[in-house]
Amino acid sequence: MRKSFILRAAFSLLLGVSTLASADRIRDLTTVQGVRDNSLIGYGLVVGLDGTGDQTMQTPFTTQSLNNMLSQLGITVPAGTNMQLKNVAAVMITARLPAFGRQGQQIDVVVSSMGNAKSLRGGTLLMTPLKGVDNQVYALAQGNILVGGAGAAAGGSSVQVNQLNGGRISGGATIERELPTNFGTASVINLQLNEEDFSMAQRITDAINSRSGYGAAQALDARTVQVRTSANNSSQVRLLADIQNIDVSVPIQDAKVIINSRTGSVVMNREVTLSTCAIAQGNLSVTVNQSQNVNQPDTPFGGGQTVVTPQTQIDLRQEGGALQRVNASANLNNVVRALNALGATPMELMSILQSMQSAGCLRARLEII
Repeated sequence: MRKSFILRAAFSLLLGVSTLASADRIRDLTTVQGVRDNSLIGYGLVVGLDGTGDQTMQTPFTTQSLNNMLSQLGITVPAGTNMQLKNVAAVMITARLPAFGRQGQQIDVVVSSMGNAKSLRGGTLLMTPLKGVDNQVYALAQGNILVGGAGAAAGGSSVQVNQLNGGRISGGATIERELPTNFGTASVINLQLNEEDFSMAQRITDAINSRSGYGAAQALDARTVQVRTSANNSSQVRLLADIQNIDVSVPIQDAKVIINSRTGSVVMNREVTLSTCAIAQGNLSVTVNQSQNVNQPDTPFGGGQTVVTPQTQIDLRQEGGALQRVNASANLNNVVRALNALGATPMELMSILQSMQSAGCLRARLEII
C-alpha cells in the first residue's frame, strides 16, 4: 500500500514538472512597451594597421578625415600634400543604447570598414562620437578592435577565414548622455506580445488576473495586454518582477509551412497535417545536340565547294510521373515520412506543397519568404 502511494506521488510530481516545463514565462512571450534599445551610429578612423588600411588615393574621405583630426590636435598639414598612407582606415561604428542606460556605463560597439581596407586586424579605433536619430551625441567609442577572421596571401594566392573588414570592441563605448524615459509616470503598463495571437493575449490576461494582489489586466488586441497599476516607479518595478515570472500555457499554434524560395529550404511546425491525396510528379527534360558536318564535292575538279552544315538533334524525355498515394497524416512524423516517400527534391517539394494546398489536402498555411 505504501509502495503504491509513493509511486502515485512520484507520478504526480513528474506530471507537475512536465506541465511546468511545457509552459512559458510571460517575460519570454512579451516585452514592456517603451522599454527598448536605441541605435547609435558614428564615423571614425582606425589606425595602427599593418599596411592593410585604405588606399588613400582611392578613398579621399579617409585623407580628409585624417586632416581634420590632425588640425583639431594642432597639427597643420600643408595644402597639396600627397598623403599615401596604408595603416589608416575609415570605418562606421554602430552600437545599441540599452534601455535605462546610465552615464558612465560601457556598451559594445561594432566597427565596419567603409573604404577598401584589406583588414582591420590589430587596429585601434580613435575617439568617435556616437549619435542617435536626433543627431545628439550619446556615447564615445574608442579601443582596440577584435577581429574574428584570419587571412594570408602570397604569390597571387590567398586564403581567408571569416570577415577581416569588421570587428568588435567589448565595452568600447561609454555612455555620456542618458536617454529620457517616462517609465513609472503612467498608471498603466502595456505588455506587447512577440507575435500577435488572440489566444495568447487572453491567456496572459487570465494568468495575471488569477493572481491576487496584482493590477487588473485587459487584452486590448492580439498584440497588447494592458495592466492597470499605481503611478509609482518602485511599485511598477516590483509588479513587473512578479508578473514576468508567471507561467502561461502555450496554446496550439497555427499550422504553418515556411518555404524559402532563395535557398530551397522547407520548414514546417508540428501542427501540420495531411489529408489523403494522389500526387504525380515527373521530370521533363529536353536535350539539344548540335554538330557540324563538313560536305565536300565528289570530284576534285567538279566545280563544287566545301561547306559546313549544322546538324541538330532534339531529344524529349519524360521520367517518372507515376501517380502515388499519400495517406492522411495526423502528426509531423507521418507528414515527413509521407513526403519523403515521394522522393522529390526540395525544389520539387515546394511545387508539390503549393499544389497540395490548392487541392485542399495540406492543412496548413503556406508562407513563402
